[in-house]
Amino acid sequence: MMSNFWDFLWLLVSAFLLISYLMVLFQIIADLFRDTQLGGFGKALWIIALLVLPLLTALVYVIVRGGGMTRRYNESISRARAETDEYIRETAGRSPAAEIAQADALLKSGTITEAEFRQLKAKALA
Repeated sequence: MMSNFWDFLWLLVSAFLLISYLMVLFQIIADLFRDTQLGGFGKALWIIALLVLPLLTALVYVIVRGGGMTRRYNESISRARAETDEYIRETAGRSPAAEIAQADALLKSGTITEAEFRQLKAKALA
């Protein structure tokens, strides 16, 4: 009975270490593809090294390029946040009054008819 406990404990520890290693490995691979200054040959060498000596290469990568990993990750998060904010401003930033004013300008310029103006106005107010 006691052997089963230690086997189970060893299984938990092994699973934790495997999952931790896989998380580090995926972060390294994502960082390699995120890095715009490292050329394709350098990226290929890192990936080959990760396949041949995975644990040692992961350790060396984190030591040598760890600071850059953080910077590149933060830059990608900032870029994604800026793109999201821009999208939100672009889609939600227009008020019904602004849409009606734009439709009115189109009506006055003769681009749309009175019926189309009423349809756009109803859509903006809905």
